[in-house]
Amino acid sequence: MTVLDIAARALMLTRKRNDHRRQPGSAGERILQERYGTTQRAQQFYRNQVTGQLTPVMQQFIQRMEMAFIATSDGSGECDCSFRAGPAGFIRVLDDHTIAYPEYRGNGVMASLGNILQNPHIGIFFADFTHDLIGLHLNGDASIVTPAHMQELDLDIPESGHPGRRPVQWILVHVTEAYIHCSKHIPKMIPQSRLRHWATDNPRHKGADYFEVAASKAAAAQSDPLPGRTSTSPSR
Repeated sequence: MTVLDIAARALMLTRKRNDHRRQPGSAGERILQERYGTTQRAQQFYRNQVTGQLTPVMQQFIQRMEMAFIATSDGSGECDCSFRAGPAGFIRVLDDHTIAYPEYRGNGVMASLGNILQNPHIGIFFADFTHDLIGLHLNGDASIVTPAHMQELDLDIPESGHPGRRPVQWILVHVTEAYIHCSKHIPKMIPQSRLRHWATDNPRHKGADYFEVAASKAAAAQSDPLPGRTSTSPSR
């Protein structure tokens, strides 16, 4: 499947989903709203805060973000949530329905990209932890595009002199839903400068075995009395 095939499929699914969605929210949301008596409050939120396109203020907000949380799922619905970061402006706003973010060299697993290959639906959460203490939810459909194709779509992408900051791929997102995340529980944080070791494979700079997964597996293997036997490990 080519990149163009993936992009065409994402757009087709977006249109199909929008044809069936005449109102915001899912069927599950509406069932629970009725059960717990929040229908009127939810309808007010849908009416006042949920939009199918990016307002100018949303676009400005995204362009100053230095991090985002990415939610994807595979063809079976198995979910994954990941983190993306970069200098302000690393997430590009192409128009009021389209954003794009770069995929840099990582651990080689490609969990998010693998999910997008099977299921283009994506959720992105942005939070301003330092100034306005507000969040933004985006939902939409994603496709994988090459850096060369992205350059054609956005001629103003800055060039990076560091090999680790050159995107391997780009994720193009067609936004179908955008809405606010209220500020009352977002913690205030103070940003500090730090040295970032882009594209490094040095375990010390990547966090090494911080959660002791490798150590626990090694210990379990040593304690297993039967050679070659697969030890039981906690589920992910």
